[in-house]
Amino acid sequence: MTTRAADSARASLPGPVASTRSAMPEGTDAALAARASGTSFSAALTRYYSLTKPGVLYGNALTAAAGFLLASRGRFDIGLFLALFIGTTLVIASACVLNNVLDRDIDTKMERTRNRATVTGRIAARNAVIFSIVLGLVGMGILVAWTNWLVVGVGLGGFLVYVVLYGMLSKRMSIHGTLVGSVSGAAPILAGYVAVTGAIDAAAVLVFLAVFLWQMPEFYSIAIYRREEYARAGIPVISVVRGVTNTTIQIFVYTVAFVVVTLLLPAFGYVGITYTVIMGALGVWWIVLGLAGLGNADAVGWSRRMFRFSLVMILALCLMLSVGPILP
Repeated sequence: MTTRAADSARASLPGPVASTRSAMPEGTDAALAARASGTSFSAALTRYYSLTKPGVLYGNALTAAAGFLLASRGRFDIGLFLALFIGTTLVIASACVLNNVLDRDIDTKMERTRNRATVTGRIAARNAVIFSIVLGLVGMGILVAWTNWLVVGVGLGGFLVYVVLYGMLSKRMSIHGTLVGSVSGAAPILAGYVAVTGAIDAAAVLVFLAVFLWQMPEFYSIAIYRREEYARAGIPVISVVRGVTNTTIQIFVYTVAFVVVTLLLPAFGYVGITYTVIMGALGVWWIVLGLAGLGNADAVGWSRRMFRFSLVMILALCLMLSVGPILP
């Protein structure tokens, strides 16, 4: 139930750029762990907190909230929201911690992740697994007690897809790992939506597809500018296996698909003209930016721009999904 693309953005180095590896910054979670090198309680707490991959955690929580607010349509149930938000966040944190344990062999090869607490040994693998289990049990307990079984099923499914199908299998073995991981990345927004409705309708399918499709150009852009690091780590991402040109074409195709899906929401009457104008304008610009990458000699520079704008798009989508139903 985590955004796999955002995880990858923090879990690997920039790719073929003309800078030295020593100059490259650490990932947010690794930097947190590196700073917490003391023996105090606060330092230990920070190290455990870093295992939850805070950037990934909050990004997923944001999409879950957006799905909830879209379904609420102005009728906000604070108790249900808190149960969804806290439970989902803990389940995602559990998956991220377990992923840290599983990825130790990869993390040792990457500058941005080599200072993670599970890599340096500041937190033993056994303790990290226990921490993950506690987070997962508490999170699932909250979802079982105060949401509905559809939310529980989405949460459990997202967890298993991320940890097992993506983290343990497809990420290491197949070029299609990105597709598999994107399923788990789209789970939180679906969980947020069905927490309110208790059923899957057209909007549930569309928001799931929107976040699923968004992750493809977002991660494929990362795969271009960090291509060399993925190759060194032996991860079969698309830019390594099929090359930059093929990756660029797929980024453009998925960008168009994402924009089309986001604009189906107003067509079905779930949001109004305000959402349509804002998401339409941003979507057209992202398509234009994607089109500029076809045949662009500076693929690395272009992919960085695509990645940065993908963050604008997901923030805009979450905001407009949240307020779109109550605006004209």
